[in-house]
Amino acid sequence: MKASGPGSPPERKQQPEVIELVPKPELDRAQQQIERQQREIERLKQEIERLRKELEAAWRAAKRQAAPFSRGEPKAQPKPPGRKPGDRYGKHRRRAVPERVDETHRAPLPERCNCGGRIGRQETKPQYQEEIVRRKIVRRFEVEIGRCDRCGKRWQGRHPWQTSDALDAAQVQLGPEALALAAQLNKQLGLCLGHTAAVLRAGYGLSVSRGGLCRALGRLGRKAQPTYEALTLALRRSLVIWMDETGWKVAARLEWLWVAVSREVTVYKILPGRGWEQAVELVSPAYAGCLEHDGWAVYGRFVDALHQSCLSHLLKRCREIIAIGSPAAVRFPRAVKGLLEQSLKLRDRYQQGEISEHGLWTAAGRIQAQLGRLLDRNWRTEANRRLAKHLRHQEPQLFTFLHCPGVEATNNRAERALRPAVIARKVWGGNRTANGARTQQGPEGTPGECAGELPAARQGRL
Repeated sequence: MKASGPGSPPERKQQPEVIELVPKPELDRAQQQIERQQREIERLKQEIERLRKELEAAWRAAKRQAAPFSRGEPKAQPKPPGRKPGDRYGKHRRRAVPERVDETHRAPLPERCNCGGRIGRQETKPQYQEEIVRRKIVRRFEVEIGRCDRCGKRWQGRHPWQTSDALDAAQVQLGPEALALAAQLNKQLGLCLGHTAAVLRAGYGLSVSRGGLCRALGRLGRKAQPTYEALTLALRRSLVIWMDETGWKVAARLEWLWVAVSREVTVYKILPGRGWEQAVELVSPAYAGCLEHDGWAVYGRFVDALHQSCLSHLLKRCREIIAIGSPAAVRFPRAVKGLLEQSLKLRDRYQQGEISEHGLWTAAGRIQAQLGRLLDRNWRTEANRRLAKHLRHQEPQLFTFLHCPGVEATNNRAERALRPAVIARKVWGGNRTANGARTQQGPEGTPGECAGELPAARQGRL
């Protein structure tokens, strides 16, 4: 034994290791739990790696300048474009014969064939060609100016074809046809003011600046305000209204472009928010017709209306969860997707006359019952819980189209109405001023009604 001196450290007693006996069943359970946790860790690692790659791909796609609407790699064996032959081809169409012929020209046969023989005429058949004439018309108005010999009030004459009362420095104006075409190019087709001016210059020889077009369209919007108010009133009296909204910049600040569509009328309104106060500026809060929308909570506050929530949005949401979820997590969205697709097939069968109205309602009740049983269960993943919560809230509004034949199952009409505005937003971003936004939302910015305003412009009533 080694002696310890005065400077040496004291000896430490080694503590004996304590071994506790664990029952084998409990040890087996712990081992199984460890193995499950290890498998879960590996699965999560793979999920993180997959999501990281998808995030990188999304970032690269967002920064890519070419082909912004590409859906990925093209198919190895794509189908040929156009309609396919067969029973589902549909009706063959051709352009109608013009009602009026302005010019007639002969297309004579040559006298001899290449072989040297003489060609004999057998019959004559017509062919029509529709052409545009690039011609600019300049009108001169002799505007009479005078004063009342009693009160001294100034008076100025006005011809029905005049589009402005400006004289002197602003005496050269655009005519009603040119203004109507500029409004359609800028507001309906989404061309910026510079490109609109370029079309007028290249097609008709009209030289106009972007600022001049902007001011002219502003005047056109103000003159069309009574028409806009009449369209809004007609919309509120419609039996079915489709509504949607999208972001819109005004003076570089985020506002919202709202659209409300009926079967006859389309009305836009640019408003500073996306809430109830803005929704009731388009549709009356006491509206009692059928309201079709994308499920945004604000629309649910129209308590007197019958609602139909868009199934396309729900199907897209289900597909997104299925694409990124684990095999166990995708069972719920797959079941929901199957029920929604089944309801759409049921609608098609009814429209084709394969089932009666009573059969439609009976099958719709079965689909609703199956969805209710799915929603009664508790789902583990967060995405499924959010989807189930949304479906519980929207459940009374999902299958209105099956109980009320004629109601559409999607909000597609409103989204189609928003598409021209979305294209314009991609081109020139929005409006720089509130005045520009008011001009944008008027009838000249309404795809459904812009064409309806053209005859008034042609008659010079603007």
